[in-house]
Amino acid sequence: MSKGIPLSEEDRMPWLESLRDMLRENLENGRKTVLGCSALKRGYRDLLRRADEAYKAGCTDGKVRFVCLNAPKEVIAARLEKRAGEGQHFMPPSLLQSQLDSLEINGDGEVIVQVDATQSPQVIVDSIRASMLI
Repeated sequence: MSKGIPLSEEDRMPWLESLRDMLRENLENGRKTVLGCSALKRGYRDLLRRADEAYKAGCTDGKVRFVCLNAPKEVIAARLEKRAGEGQHFMPPSLLQSQLDSLEINGDGEVIVQVDATQSPQVIVDSIRASMLI
């Protein structure tokens, strides 16, 4: 991605599987975990949901839950440009549209908490906690 080339499914799967395995270990050890990643597609999120030993195919209300931080494309692009310019982000802004095009959110009965990412970090955290009852 740092070279402006989107990840292929073959590139992405080992990374998602390692995240799933880390989540599984934390769940088994009773550790709550917050993981930030771009699980843009339902299939990616389902793979991560499999970290929960009680997961049943198609079920979205298990121990692994998702939050989508929403912001207008222009806001995301400006943040990406700033971070990339500071050397703090691997993905160039030129890939943003392909990421947005891949986003599959709240389809087929899937429930994903959506939070306004233009708010302050504390308001975002408070919103997530309230929605997750944590």
